[in-house]
Amino acid sequence: MSVDHGFLITFALVLCTAAVTTVVFGRLRQPVILGYLVAGLLIGPHIPLLPIVADVHTTEVLAELGVILLLFTIGLEFSIRRLVRVGGSAALTAIVDISVMAWLGFLAARLLGFTAEEALFTAAITAISSTTIIAKTFEDTKVGRRLSDLVFGVLIVEDLAAVLFLAGLSTIGAVGAGGGLGFTVLRLASLLAIWVIAGLLVVPRLMRFIVRLNRRETTLVASIGLCFAFALLALELGYSVALGAFIAGSLIAESGKSHQVMELVRPVRDVFAAVFFVAVGMLIDPALILEHWGAVVVLTVVVLFGKIVSVSTGAFLAGQGTQTSIRAGMSMAQIGEFSFIIAALGLSMGVVGEFLYPVAVAVSAITTLATPYLVRSAGTASKAFDRRLPRPLQTYATLYATWVDQLRTAPKDPGGSARARRLAWWLLIDALAVLALIIGATRSSPTIRQFAVDRLGLSTDATGIGVIIGVALACAPFLFGIFRVARALSHQLASLALPQSGRLDLANAPRRALVVSMEIAIVLLVGLPVLAISQPFLPTAKLAILLFAVLALLAFAAWRSATDLQGHISAGSEVLLAVLRESLPPEALTAEWSVEQTNEYQINRMATATHLLPGIGKPRRFVVEGGQFCVGKSLGELELRGRTGATVLAITRGMEGIPAPSAVEVLKPADQLALVGTREAVDAAIFLLEGTGGGARNTGGR
Repeated sequence: MSVDHGFLITFALVLCTAAVTTVVFGRLRQPVILGYLVAGLLIGPHIPLLPIVADVHTTEVLAELGVILLLFTIGLEFSIRRLVRVGGSAALTAIVDISVMAWLGFLAARLLGFTAEEALFTAAITAISSTTIIAKTFEDTKVGRRLSDLVFGVLIVEDLAAVLFLAGLSTIGAVGAGGGLGFTVLRLASLLAIWVIAGLLVVPRLMRFIVRLNRRETTLVASIGLCFAFALLALELGYSVALGAFIAGSLIAESGKSHQVMELVRPVRDVFAAVFFVAVGMLIDPALILEHWGAVVVLTVVVLFGKIVSVSTGAFLAGQGTQTSIRAGMSMAQIGEFSFIIAALGLSMGVVGEFLYPVAVAVSAITTLATPYLVRSAGTASKAFDRRLPRPLQTYATLYATWVDQLRTAPKDPGGSARARRLAWWLLIDALAVLALIIGATRSSPTIRQFAVDRLGLSTDATGIGVIIGVALACAPFLFGIFRVARALSHQLASLALPQSGRLDLANAPRRALVVSMEIAIVLLVGLPVLAISQPFLPTAKLAILLFAVLALLAFAAWRSATDLQGHISAGSEVLLAVLRESLPPEALTAEWSVEQTNEYQINRMATATHLLPGIGKPRRFVVEGGQFCVGKSLGELELRGRTGATVLAITRGMEGIPAPSAVEVLKPADQLALVGTREAVDAAIFLLEGTGGGARNTGGR
């Protein structure tokens, strides 16, 4: 029997070349994905450096297996429960990030002369960061738990968004190919119905039964069989095999047995994922990249700067503080595996040019190379950014994080929380109504114009103006509703975080600043998705100008609130100085007065000051002792706020009081500091002040 060994030759060549390049890149401390891409270049048809060239068709078949298994394992790590546990901070950050990047990607593509379909795919390509690259970089650099939790939470939401992009772009491609919108929507509904029904009734129970058999090979074969079955189902319904594989993984995740399955599938996934990335490298045509070098440069700049700004902004508005926000933004400034899959989808559907795939890979390679350096320099960059902020904004940034922290931990108020949820639902309804009107009017505009010209005898220009006026009038009530509800929701959230107590509203200044901050956050959360979704249907510049004008007005109001807040904090520091200078009661000098009683007394005095000046967080008292790391160093040398996010509100030194100390103030033994910030920030500040080798931590009467 004659056997064609072409498949064996290609498979061996791909894996052996990948092994060699990954060893080299591992020694160079570079991401392994870059090694796979270089391996693909070496054995691909475009750079014939080796005497043997891998068969492109065979490699593409193997690569499709890699895509299926890669998305299957992403689905295994995804579940509705895990999405809920991500939390508001990661969700808010992801919404801002995805919306900004999709808008920038689409805008950049149109400016580069891409078609509308190519711009849509470019928007999706630039919106999703690489989980694989970030995980490897974090493993090498040992980042903190808070940062990693935030970044991986955002990545979970981005993975879900990528799957929705795959479904939506497949739908658009089917409609463009003449499939009909109604039929395409019916197919999508069928796929989602199978997902929900199978997820609730069949797959989780089946996997629990299979795992209980305690046969590793049975579990492996059954899970991979389900993976390819759902991939085939999605393909038959006209969608990407990657979408079907993700659905299969997410259904198995709902069984609660995903860890057992992942342990078995991971080695198989790693082999074929390597083949996938090698295949990506084989498709890189240096000639096309050189021809479209301008697109590579522009999209690289969009990804690097857009990701840093959008993630940092979203994380800050979510209350993560300046330092963590900037570090998160610099960690996520790259694109990776999902971008390759989305570009390959557009290429296979024939709706994008052949240049887009190598351009996407080139952008990914450049941003991937930059990622380790960005992560390592993020701490220095965040401290430099904090130093250059005006003093009112430094104070505002510190206290804003404490207000959001207070909002999370505020006592349960069923009435206030229920009202906030109702307002949020109305906000969503108004935004969806605006989107529906814009998209519906755009889709039906040609029909309306034709009817007006043929039946009513109106001119084309007059009809176009009439359609615009009609849409504007129809959207006006909903736009007014968005602004009205956003303001009401901002006041409600601010009242939950900083409630008014008594006739004299001591929290008025910080609450005003928080209201403006909430308004900015809500405008971004609503306006950016509307801008990103509506951009294929309306001139992007007009909507962007309107959104940025609103944000500029709110930013001016925020600056005024920050300057007023500075005065409030100055008064607060004077009150805290009085509390810190107050001597202990006479009984504290007796042997019967314990250290615990002393700390409790100081805590009560600090609580009194906090009650008198709400909005400054919960100050903690720290006493500087001889031999600690901070002794003899100025606040500027310690870079306390830039490194931890906490700030020193006041210092007492004997009978002397120093309100709102400057960066040149040198700490001395017996100094008493009032620290403000989030709980994590103040914990980090105390640890820094004591020094890593300082023994037991000085709690200072927490």
